[in-house]
Amino acid sequence: MHIKNLKKYYFISKFEYSHLINLNQNISFIWRNKDKQTSSKDLINLRDFCKKYHRKLYISNDIKLAIKLNVDGLYISSKNKNLISNSIIKKKFKILGSAHNLKEIKIKELQGVNEIFLSPIFKDKTNQKLDLYKYLNLRRITIMRDVALGGINNKNLKKLKLIKPYGFAGISYFEQKKGPFKKGAF
Repeated sequence: MHIKNLKKYYFISKFEYSHLINLNQNISFIWRNKDKQTSSKDLINLRDFCKKYHRKLYISNDIKLAIKLNVDGLYISSKNKNLISNSIIKKKFKILGSAHNLKEIKIKELQGVNEIFLSPIFKDKTNQKLDLYKYLNLRRITIMRDVALGGINNKNLKKLKLIKPYGFAGISYFEQKKGPFKKGAF
């Protein structure tokens, strides 16, 4: 397994064309705007950018907005326990979700999640972590594709080879000025 073959997800809260255009094309975006009201203009610009450059876009915790904007899917945070009606979901709509433990994984299965973000795999700002062994144990109990989330940086990125996840996600990793996932890196 090569790191470049992993599915990559970047959590963003604002549309910055000059930054996003320089990222490798196989990075998908998850719009997550916790602190401020979502700007419709930013979201529409981001959606149009993703369609033009063949990127995937997911909206966090707002299924009505995701369907209205006709994006690729929905990201459901670990705190969101609401079930989703299958009747409102279009065919190619993908649902992503995050979990920290067995109980949350089972809730995400009920929500129809396709890929599960298990977090935090490495120490993050909260100083909590699953560690590789706990990560593997949680992954074994579900059939969903697993995505590593939390505390991933250039120093521990190679450790992902040990657990062979389907992908990884982050924020600060992709915001680095000189990272391996800039456009043209591979």
